Order: sequence, then C-alpha cells, then structure tokens
Amino acid sequence: MTTIKDILEFFEEFAPVDTAMDFDNCGLLVGNQNTPITRVLVALDITNEVVDEADKQNAQLIISHHPVIFNAIKRLDANAVPYRLAQKNISAVCMHTNLDLSESFGVNTCLANAVGLKNIKPCKSGECMFIGDISTDIESFAKKVKENLDCNGLRYTDVKKKINKVAVSSGAGGSNVPFAFAEGADVLLTGEIKHHEILLANELGMSIIDAGHFKTEDIVISSLCRKLSDRFSNISFTKSKVCNDKIKYI
Repeated sequence: MTTIKDILEFFEEFAPVDTAMDFDNCGLLVGNQNTPITRVLVALDITNEVVDEADKQNAQLIISHHPVIFNAIKRLDANAVPYRLAQKNISAVCMHTNLDLSESFGVNTCLANAVGLKNIKPCKSGECMFIGDISTDIESFAKKVKENLDCNGLRYTDVKKKINKVAVSSGAGGSNVPFAFAEGADVLLTGEIKHHEILLANELGMSIIDAGHFKTEDIVISSLCRKLSDRFSNISFTKSKVCNDKIKYI
C-alpha cells in the first residue's frame, strides 16, 4: 500500500523540501505520513471549494503548490481550510518554492516549455527565475503566451520588439526586472508586476508580459498529475476542476 511518505520521498528526487526559500512552508502540512493513499486531488491552491471537491471524490490527500498554512495560526474557526481538512480526514502536501526552483521539473520549467523556450536554465541572479531562447517579436510572443497558457487576457509592453531571450518568473516575479535585464533578457514573463517595476523595465529597454499569477503557475498542475501517475500507477491523481482565481476581463 502506497502512503503519503512514499509520495514525499518521490518529491525529494526532483524538488527537495530543503531547497525551498527560507520564508516558505513546504511538505506535509496536514495529516500523517503513514496514511495509505488511493485517490489524490492536485490543485494550485487549497480552498474550501477544493476541500469539498476532494471530499466528494473520497480523496485522502490534496497536493497543492501554495501552502495551506503559511503564516502562524493563532485561531481556527470551523470554516478555516486547515480545520476542515482535519475534520474530513484529508491530508495536505504543499510544494511551493522548492517546486518553483526545480531544474528538472518545476513550475518555471513547465512555464518556459509551455511558451516554446529552448535551452532553458536557471538564472544566476534573482529569485525563482529561469531563462531560455526564442526568436520572435514581442506581439507574436505575447499572443503565443495568451494562447498556450489559456489566458482570457494579459498585459504586455512592446519596449523591446525583437525577442531572443526570455526570463520567466512564475507568480509574483515583478521584482526580478533588474535581474532579468542583467541576465540579458529581452522580456520578462511573470504573473504579477507592480507599476514601478514596469517603469524600471521601460527605462532598461526590456519588455514585460504579465499573464496573471494563476495562469503562470497552474501550468504545472496537469504535468504534475502525469508525473505522479507515471510513478504511482495504483493511485488516481486528478487535477482540480474548481480551483481558479475567478478573474474575468472586460
């Protein structure tokens, strides 16, 4: 019988927990590692809707990217997600920046592959950022990102029109603007970027693409389901259908 411990040991092969950033909280956050597992729900976030989805599927475990417990907990009410997980006897494994930083299989490598980059490698500077090659123009690349990430919309600048090197920093990666420029990137693809970071990119002559936090990270979930299914053929791994950021564009 496969247990949560077996799944945790598999993650250690490509996204070791001790590679996570200091501020992070990764690993088994709810439950017991000796729990036998037959059904697993995989999602970017663990919300109450995701808990209900897992409960309906009789899943014993939810694997997520974002930690269900991040800051210190001072009280738990009946609607708190960790409380409801424990109440329903559903465990939670959360793999965050260790999965972002994984060179062999991680969020940023999945993002880079999804948008067609070649020669992908981690950047020497910045946080959770990879860089790769492509030969295109910024408008065509922005359209490709929108299509391949299934975005309803995105923001981009056309400061640098010809694109040969792309830095990718999934989620909130706007702070990586100066590091992406230092790496020789023509464009930074990320999921969140602040106004002053956009202005800095403009001054540096580097384009940016803001495709949304959810879309730049959710790209890993289907691939993670396949990777886990290949390793544990006796377990059903299902991507959440209810996990989304509910963002709409008008």
